[in-house]
Amino acid sequence: MGVLDKLKGATQAMTGGAAKVSIEYPLQTVFPNEPMPIRVTVVSSGGPLKSKGVVVDLVAEEKVSGNDNARCPRCGNAFKAPFNEARKTFEQSFPIGSAFELQPGETRVFEASLPVPSGAQPTFSGAMGHHDWKIRGRVQSFGNDPDSGLQPLRVGMK
Repeated sequence: MGVLDKLKGATQAMTGGAAKVSIEYPLQTVFPNEPMPIRVTVVSSGGPLKSKGVVVDLVAEEKVSGNDNARCPRCGNAFKAPFNEARKTFEQSFPIGSAFELQPGETRVFEASLPVPSGAQPTFSGAMGHHDWKIRGRVQSFGNDPDSGLQPLRVGMK
């Protein structure tokens, strides 16, 4: 292995490019406390990959936007001041696979059944804001963890 090959391998590890990760989950609405089948597929995209495990991240965020009435302190003119606020309402990582080593070109599939937590605020969209859920499959490894990117998840209310 030459110097350029070693640099390429280090770059892939640092940028999360050492593997391609995809996640499969129900596209229909899921409900709190009900099992949600998850499948994470990891494909080596070059050299070998040493992993500490596979994790599924669940994240929920509420975003509110609108206008506040404001007044200029110098001249006293009234105007509308726009605001955009975001707050995470839930964030948790669920380990679904233990440490493994992936050889060049190798594929591994990890499956689990995860519940959406009880009392979870449902997905909604309204005039002033919305509440969104997202899910991501991630491989824990040296450098930037390769992941599937955050994907939308629809959570309903029973």
